[in-house]
Amino acid sequence: MPGINRFQCCLALFATALVHGQTQTAAVKRAIAGECEQVSTELAQEFTKGSRLAGIALAQCRIAAKQFDAAGPVVAQLEKQYPSDADVLYIAANYHMKAWNDAIYRMYQKAPSSYRVDQLSAEVFETQGKYTEAIAEYRKALGKNPQAINLHYKLGRALLQQSHDPSVLEQAKKEFEAELALNPADAVAEYQVAQILGAQGHKADAAARYERAARLRPDFPEALIAVAKIRSDAKNYAEAVKLLERAVKLQPRGEIAHYNLMMAYRNAGRTADAQREKLELDKLQKPPEGEFTDFLKRLGEKPPPQ
Repeated sequence: MPGINRFQCCLALFATALVHGQTQTAAVKRAIAGECEQVSTELAQEFTKGSRLAGIALAQCRIAAKQFDAAGPVVAQLEKQYPSDADVLYIAANYHMKAWNDAIYRMYQKAPSSYRVDQLSAEVFETQGKYTEAIAEYRKALGKNPQAINLHYKLGRALLQQSHDPSVLEQAKKEFEAELALNPADAVAEYQVAQILGAQGHKADAAARYERAARLRPDFPEALIAVAKIRSDAKNYAEAVKLLERAVKLQPRGEIAHYNLMMAYRNAGRTADAQREKLELDKLQKPPEGEFTDFLKRLGEKPPPQ
């Protein structure tokens, strides 16, 4: 549509053409001039024939016109064909950001009293480190829909991020248990309960919950490491090694997994293997990952079952 976000469109397209030295076709030039609607068919044809710049121009035009359903396939194809291209990645980020913003705007306009609005507000506060506000919004959401999957988990996590005081730990544990009552197969909530039980000094109960988390999700590195530590404490080093080898395979750059595997090899008398793990550990230059990895991050979203 003529004139839509013309300056932004022009800027991105000119930068792309200059960086890659590509010749602008007539259709691309018209898109830069803001005539997206008139040349969309031509741009699509050129993109089909292999023109990267036409694909970027087409995606830009559709994003600017908020035609996100039409822009999505173009962006996906660009990412498939040019997975490491900075311009394509920029367009993809722009697409996802604007589509997200548009969906949020429509949600606030059409369902302002929905529990999802409170949940979204909580998530935004959480990303800003405003945990008191996030907790209040999660509680509002739960007040409207106490049976919603993942809300109790998110509230429990926000409580833990705010404080590890004994009273707060107990509140968080109740939220994770409430999540498990709704979804007994939630391995991450089970793991969180185990963590809290351990912090409260209930070692045997914590061990049982770690075991269950690992059974629920065999691809959960933290749970495997926790169970391996239990095996090591029982001097069952062979079983600990098996679990930690799986954890390292799942988390090849996880320093904690490598460190525990090194120690398990050493305790099992496998000196050469322990030395090899030490070398692997030395190659990892980043600081230790701490308690959680990407499995537990991702803005609080738990990965789907495999």
